[in-house]
Amino acid sequence: MRTETPPLIHLADYRPSDHLIERVDLDVRLDPHRTRITAVLSLRPNPAGEAGAPLRLDGDDLRLVALDLDGAPLAPGSFTAGPQGLEIAEPPQRPFTLTIVTEVDPTANTKLMGLYRSGGVYCTQCEADGFRRITYFLDRPDVLSVYTTRIEADAAEAPVLLGNGDPVEGGPVPGTDRHYAVWHDPHPKPAYLFALVGGRLDPVETTFRTLEGRDVRVAVHVEPGKAERAAYALDAVIRSMRWDEEAFGRAYDLAVFNVVAVSDFNMGAMENKGLNIFNDKYVLASPETATDADYAAIEAIIAHEYFHNWSGNRVTCRDWFQLCLKEGLTVFRDQEFSSDMRSRAVHRIAEVRALRARQFPEDAGPLRHPVRPTAYAEINNFYTATVYEKGAEIVRMLKTLLGPEAFRAGMDRYYADNDGRAATVEDFLKAFEAESGRDLSAFAQWYARPGTPQLTASGRHDATARTYDLTLAQSLDDGEPLVIPVALGLVGAGGALDGATCPEVRDGVYVLAAREATLRFSEVPEPPVPSLLRGFSAPVRLQADLSEGDHLRLLAHDTDPFNRWQAAQSVAHALMRGGSASAAFAEALGRLLDREGARDPAFAALALAIPSEGEVANEMRAEVDPDAIHAARSALRRELGLALRPRLDALWDALAEAPGVPYSPDAAAAGRRGVGAVG
Repeated sequence: MRTETPPLIHLADYRPSDHLIERVDLDVRLDPHRTRITAVLSLRPNPAGEAGAPLRLDGDDLRLVALDLDGAPLAPGSFTAGPQGLEIAEPPQRPFTLTIVTEVDPTANTKLMGLYRSGGVYCTQCEADGFRRITYFLDRPDVLSVYTTRIEADAAEAPVLLGNGDPVEGGPVPGTDRHYAVWHDPHPKPAYLFALVGGRLDPVETTFRTLEGRDVRVAVHVEPGKAERAAYALDAVIRSMRWDEEAFGRAYDLAVFNVVAVSDFNMGAMENKGLNIFNDKYVLASPETATDADYAAIEAIIAHEYFHNWSGNRVTCRDWFQLCLKEGLTVFRDQEFSSDMRSRAVHRIAEVRALRARQFPEDAGPLRHPVRPTAYAEINNFYTATVYEKGAEIVRMLKTLLGPEAFRAGMDRYYADNDGRAATVEDFLKAFEAESGRDLSAFAQWYARPGTPQLTASGRHDATARTYDLTLAQSLDDGEPLVIPVALGLVGAGGALDGATCPEVRDGVYVLAAREATLRFSEVPEPPVPSLLRGFSAPVRLQADLSEGDHLRLLAHDTDPFNRWQAAQSVAHALMRGGSASAAFAEALGRLLDREGARDPAFAALALAIPSEGEVANEMRAEVDPDAIHAARSALRRELGLALRPRLDALWDALAEAPGVPYSPDAAAAGRRGVGAVG
């Protein structure tokens, strides 16, 4: 049996579409097996494309019923059409209208891409290239069109009909048992953001007033009988809308915002303009069955898809090689939202743990790839931790390099310059260069270079000169050095050495742009311990010349919560490899509990959590012995548990909720429960 290898698509081969589609008028008549779609496309030649080029429209498993050009049927010999595409050899060299009638079977569409029917609900999923399963189209993200969609269905089977944009009109179809709804989206969008839903759904809704003074009807639609479990998702939508206004100045731009949650949705969640569609496991929650992690995930995923309204929809990506431009940026935005909703320190630690568990191994394995790939055979293979999580880390580094004010100005410039456009990574960085005056060409290498850099650090204190020399070196491959922002500070035996100065360190950050550099700190009266990569300021592997005692000092005195947590993890790793400072470690954790347990119990719980067996294995350079790891981890947990039990019991009693207090999924209550889980 022969298998055909799909051809590689290369970023270097990108060229604009030869034609553009300015308007799309759809009439979708839903039927379980014979849905008929009439698409009226307003096309024109693209001045940036090839003059006189044929019109080639994408298709996938389509059946053509009729084809008209400017209202007249096309002659059979003037076009070719099949399930996988339609081509007109000599299209008009002027604006023209193409009317395409296709039929699809939503019930038989088991790919759950394009238009499908499952559980009695009609639904669409068009990212990355599902729209071509609905009608013939220029199914690429740099073709942006204004859509008007008329949806018609049996009124009993699908009483709710939803589309992109705002509702225009609707009502019964005279003389039938059917009804219709017309939706119009005034914002140009690529086909992958098209969506419609039809079925029996119950709404949970409210009204949100934007910073511009417009009232938006916000609704979460769920399958019958599930409405009582949608309240938290609706609240998360409202908080996301308010936060995006406050943090990024981005107001919602339509009169309605709909979320639909269905049982059968294979992408998890999708940011279609004004009509976000979710698998309902990311929407529904009740105190009887959902964990604190479930509530936090719902909050984050709801926010992520909403934030795409600007970072992905109003400004989309020119081609799928730029996927990180919408996903990495939006992951950064949802991470910032969750940090503000919950404990910033705790959320940052969770982000880094996920990065190390998922993305670092990906970067070290045979499937490693740049954040912006240069070639692919199937774009769906690049919805990866590298594109999402490492892409977010690049945006975070950019904010660290420029500072919060210049970063916000660059984001505003990016939206202003690219609103209604399909942008590239170069467009993104150009906006920050314009606002900051910084040359970011070297920083751009983070998007092009696969792999996780290694950062090594060593120091030497001169007691006579009261100086401390810190040497930093980076390695990745044989290419040029990367730009690595290293947030750092010095910690003495009694706390931070705030009097130490180094001219190259500005606002607590040194930008390492060479392969190696030595920093000299003045006014350092005692041998310090360097606190490096504060807040995990760059996605690198750090190798520092620190002892268990150094880590215990950081755990006790560092002002950076991430590095205090990291110090606890480092000591735990060392103890599981045969270290001897377990009593000192237990006492240091006890002091942390005394200081942080009641004030930030979520952080205390994380600091006390021993690294997982998987994390221990990832840190080992030798052959991994799972049984030995399990035994060492169990022994350390038992030893720490016995040493800390009196403090944990006292803290648990102090944080326990009074009888009869209702369950709350908020961050404070979740943090209190987190300490109990550790105990």
